[in-house]
Amino acid sequence: GEMALLLGLGLVPIGALAWLAGRWLANRLLHPVREMTEQARRIGADRLAERLPVRNAADELGRLALAFNALFERLQEAFERLRRFTADASHELRTPLAAMQSVGEVALGPGGDAREAVSSMLEECARFERLVDDLLTLSRADAGRLAVDPAPVDLRGLAESAVGEIRVLAEERGQTLALEGDPELRLSTDARWISLALLNLLHNAVRYAPGGSRITVRVRREGPEAVLEVVDEGPGIAAADQGRIFERFVRLDPARHGGGAGLGLSIARWAVEACGGHVELESAPGRGSTFAIRLPTSRRGP
Repeated sequence: GEMALLLGLGLVPIGALAWLAGRWLANRLLHPVREMTEQARRIGADRLAERLPVRNAADELGRLALAFNALFERLQEAFERLRRFTADASHELRTPLAAMQSVGEVALGPGGDAREAVSSMLEECARFERLVDDLLTLSRADAGRLAVDPAPVDLRGLAESAVGEIRVLAEERGQTLALEGDPELRLSTDARWISLALLNLLHNAVRYAPGGSRITVRVRREGPEAVLEVVDEGPGIAAADQGRIFERFVRLDPARHGGGAGLGLSIARWAVEACGGHVELESAPGRGSTFAIRLPTSRRGP
């Protein structure tokens, strides 16, 4: 009995020491987790530049922290794009409204011409409507709410329709529109989005090419791809700017944008990529530009 009592009394401090050691070890192991948790709680929409601490990138906790940091980086980039888009869109929407207000104030003043004022306001309303349509298209595209429904398309016929729609604008500037290429080229794609892309490329060419110049649309097959090219004799684009030209609200020469909001090329690229293709640009300052829509002749996913 005495031996058992002594053994029991001896085991008490050993058990206490084991409990304390286990508690210390658990605290030591869980401290990085608590630290990550507290830091994650502090990171919000206004502090997305902050990151979780990474003590050891090779262990499980380190890899978890790296994964969360990559997520925060993607969220930060998305928030920044949204902020820029909202600010740019607000600025662009204010521009036609300010113009209409200015025209109205002049028309109400001494010697104001009401007929000319109404004509100017209608032009600004048309510009405002185009901008709103473009913003809605991009917003729905970002949300994945614009469906792509492929069907057999006569590419030459699609190009003829687009050229016919733009011809009046080109003739106002004395530009010549020409259509060349394969009259038999057909493929499965969504004609709405390819037509939208081509119209935006043509609008861009008419806007920037000089009066009296030639704009050519070519339809051709190149290996497994169908190609729609828009060739202009405009000022061309420097190599350093060619990556930026498809970004939203980018205008390389704001003084010459001709009322555009810098969305047309972004919409064109989205529309073509949604149909499984891509847009290429070949250009050099003083040598014009060639925008090429390339589409697979055998349908594949985007």
